[in-house]
This record gives sequence, structure tokens and C-alpha cells, in this order.
Amino acid sequence: MGSQPIASEQKVARRDAALVMDAIRRLVRFLRLASRAAEAHTGVSGAQLFVVQSLAEGPVSSMAELAARTLTDPSSVSTVVARLVDRGLVARHPSREDRRRVEIALTAKGRAVVEHAPELAQHRILAAIAKMPAARRRSLARTFEELVREIGAETIEPKMFFEDEPPSTRETKKKPATKATKTTKTAKTTKKAPAAKKKAATPAARRKATTRG
Repeated sequence: MGSQPIASEQKVARRDAALVMDAIRRLVRFLRLASRAAEAHTGVSGAQLFVVQSLAEGPVSSMAELAARTLTDPSSVSTVVARLVDRGLVARHPSREDRRRVEIALTAKGRAVVEHAPELAQHRILAAIAKMPAARRRSLARTFEELVREIGAETIEPKMFFEDEPPSTRETKKKPATKATKTTKTAKTTKKAPAAKKKAATPAARRKATTRG
């Protein structure tokens, strides 16, 4: 009788864990598919488009200000901005108010991307969180923080979604042997043909030689 409550609790725990795992899978897949769709539509990744749309609100005078808009850290957003500058979507120039400061703003090309950009997954997530009651929102934040600590991921830097993923590793294929290499290998493996054995003298030849002697 005592084992039944324990078994029931384990069953409930596994069911709850399955619900959480499914929710995480859906969330990650939702973000990844949205990022791919954004890239297919605009030519930039979801994270880059998120920064571009944030700059559409107006220029910023520091990475810290842009990080606050994108809810990330200056280091992460700086990496994305550098890529956007290389692509001509964002420009850095002296601030109009303070020439000693650098202003980060969209270029005409960047504004064109914003005009044709689809809705981002990040915006939908933020809108859903904003609609939650304050107590539920804080509870959600604490739950995620606790989960991150429990799995030992609190030391991992929270980069922007999928922006720092390394390229997939591919097995290095063996290069085909060059002609010279093949010739060398052939020369090493080729054995000298054995010398032809001297034919044994026939009986007729032996008699002839004896007669001559």
C-alpha cells in the first residue's frame, strides 16, 4: 500500500517533466523556424533583424542603450551590430548632440529591410509576457532562473538566438594521391621479376656435346 503513493507521484512527475520538455522543444523550434523565415525573407538572421527593428525606433548613442532595447548585453549586441555594419544596414557616425560620442543608426538599406520584414518570434514572446499579470510574470522569471541554475547553465553567456552557433563540423576527407605519390607507391610495391631460369639441356643436346668432345 505504501508504494502506491510513491509510484503515483513518480508518474505525475514524469508527466510534468514531459510537458515541460515539450514546451521547451516547441519554443526552441518556434524561434528557429521564425529565424529561418526571417532570413529567407530579408536576407538577415532573426537576431540581426531584431536589432534592425530596434534601431528603427531611433538611433542610439551607445551599445548599452541598444542592449537595453533588445533585452540583451552590450557584448552580444555589439557582435550583431558589427555584422550589420559590414552588410551596410547599420552605420556608426558622430552624434549630432555630442561629436565625441558615436551614434548607431540604420542606413537607407536597413530601413528598407524593416519595411518588408515579417513579424519576429521575439516580439510575439515579449508581447505574451507583457500581457501576463505581474505576479505570474515574476513567477515565470523565477522558474526559468531556477531551471537554469539546476542544470548548471547559469555561467553560459546568453547570446542572441542562434547568432553564435559555430558551423557544423565536417569530417576531413582524405585527399586523393597525386600522380607522383602513386608512382612512388607503385615503385615501392613492385617487386623485381625473378630472373629467367636457364633451360635444362635436353638428352639430345647432351649426346651431341659428348660426341664433340
